[in-house]
Amino acid sequence: MAKHAAVGWGHHHLQNRWLLALLVMLSVSTVIAFFMRAAFDSCDRNVSAAGHGIASARHVIQAAEMRAPQIAAAKPSPLSFMKSKVVLLVSHELSLSGGPLLLMELAFLLRSVGAEVYWMTITKASETDEVTYSLEHKMLDRGVQVFPARGKEALDMALRADLVVLNTAVAGKWLDVVLKEDVHRVLPKVLWWIHEMRGHYFKLDYVKHLPFVAGAMIDSHVTAEYWKNRTQERLKIKMPDTYVVHLGNSKELMQVAEDSVAKRVLREHVRESLGVLNEDLLFALINSVSRGKGQDLFLRSFYEALQLIKEKKMQVPPLHAVIVGSDMSAQTKFEMEIRDYVLQKRIQDRVHFVNKTLTVAPYLAAIDVLVQNSQARGECFGRITIEAMAFQLPVLGTAAGGTTEIVVNGTTGVLHPVGKAGVTPLAKNIVKLATHVERRLTMGKRGYERVKERFLEPHMAERIAGVLKEVLRKSRIKSSRQLD
Repeated sequence: MAKHAAVGWGHHHLQNRWLLALLVMLSVSTVIAFFMRAAFDSCDRNVSAAGHGIASARHVIQAAEMRAPQIAAAKPSPLSFMKSKVVLLVSHELSLSGGPLLLMELAFLLRSVGAEVYWMTITKASETDEVTYSLEHKMLDRGVQVFPARGKEALDMALRADLVVLNTAVAGKWLDVVLKEDVHRVLPKVLWWIHEMRGHYFKLDYVKHLPFVAGAMIDSHVTAEYWKNRTQERLKIKMPDTYVVHLGNSKELMQVAEDSVAKRVLREHVRESLGVLNEDLLFALINSVSRGKGQDLFLRSFYEALQLIKEKKMQVPPLHAVIVGSDMSAQTKFEMEIRDYVLQKRIQDRVHFVNKTLTVAPYLAAIDVLVQNSQARGECFGRITIEAMAFQLPVLGTAAGGTTEIVVNGTTGVLHPVGKAGVTPLAKNIVKLATHVERRLTMGKRGYERVKERFLEPHMAERIAGVLKEVLRKSRIKSSRQLD
C-alpha cells in the first residue's frame, strides 16, 4: 500500500525526466524505442525477458517504418492543391495545449504536400523555456519556418501569404497590433480557426474583425451554433461563412493503437511505473488540471464508486483513478485542492497524478476507461476522446459540447450531466463498467469502429481541404475586386 502511495504521488517527477525526450518524438518507432529503453534501464528484469522485449520492440519499429510509406503512397492527399502555396499560421501561444498542437499538425500536413509554411507565436514564453524550444525545433525539422510575430517582417509575410490561419479567438488582437492600416488587405485571406467555448472569449477587442474574414473553422456543430448565437446577441456582429471540421487521429497514433505488441509494451511499462497490476482497472482523465476540465468532480465520483463497491461487497479488481495533466510547478490552488481531497478521503493509494505530456499514447495503452469530464459547455471537440476510442476504450463523458458529437451514448460510452448533478451518475457508470467486462470491451470495439469510419487523419484532411479551397476561391474574388 505504501508503495502505491509513493508512486501515485511522485510520478510527476519521473515525467519531468521524460518530457524533453517525449517532445521530440516524431514517429511511432521512437515511442516504442524510448519506452523500451526506459524499461530496460530502470527495471531489474531477467536477461532473457528483457532481450525478448527489445527484440519485439525492434520488430514493431521495423513494421511501423515499413507501413508508413505504403500508407502515404496509397492515395494522393486531398491537400495536394496547396503545393507551393504560401501559408502563414498565427498562434496565440506555443504550448502543450490543444490549440497550438492542432495548428502544428496542420502545418505538417501542409508541408507534406509542398506548401511553404510560416509560423508566428504572438505570446512567447522565455527563450529558455524547454517546451517552446522543443516545439519550435520540431517545426524547423519538418520545414516549417518560424518568424517573429511583430514588426515589418511579420507584416510583409502576412501581405505575401496566400492564406493566413488565425488560431483561437484571442489571436484576433494580432490583426490590429501588427497589420494596423493594412489589416483590410489581409482580412479577405484569413481563415479563423476557433476552439473556445468559454464566455470570456466573446470580447469585441478579440473578434471585431470576424465578420470580414474569408471564413471561420470550428471543431463541432454545437460550438459553431453557440458562436453564431453569442456573437449576434452579445456583440451584435455577424459570423462569416462558418465551416465545421471534426478532427481526426494522426497516422502515428493509429499505428500504435492498432499494434498489439506496441500496446502491450507501453501498458506494461506505464503500469509498472504507476505501481499498479495488470488486472487492476484504471479510469483516467487526460487533460490539463483545471476546474473547467472537472478533475474535482471526477474524483468525487471515483470515491463514491469505491464506496458503492464496498457497501455492496462487489467482486471487482482494484480500481484506480489516473489524472494525466498535472502541473505542480505551477502550484495552482485548484490542484492543491484536489490533492487535499484525495488525502482527506484516504484514497492516495488509488489516485495517481501524472505530469502533462505531449505524448498520450502510452497512457491510453495502459488504462481501461477514459473519463471526459469537461464542465459548463463542455469541450469544443475533445481530441483525447477520439484518441481513446482508437485504443478501444469506452468513454464516460459529460453530455455537453463536442463530446455529444463523438460518443454514441450507450454504444461507445455513457454520458452524464455536467456539474454536481453528474457526480452520482458518473459514479454509477464507473461501477457498471467495472462490473460488466463484456459491456466495457464491446463499447471499446464500437468506439474503434466509429473512429475508423469518420475520425482519421485522412477524414480531417478531406474536410480541411474543402474549407481551404473555398477560402482561397473567396480570397481571389475579393482581391480582384480590390484591384478593380
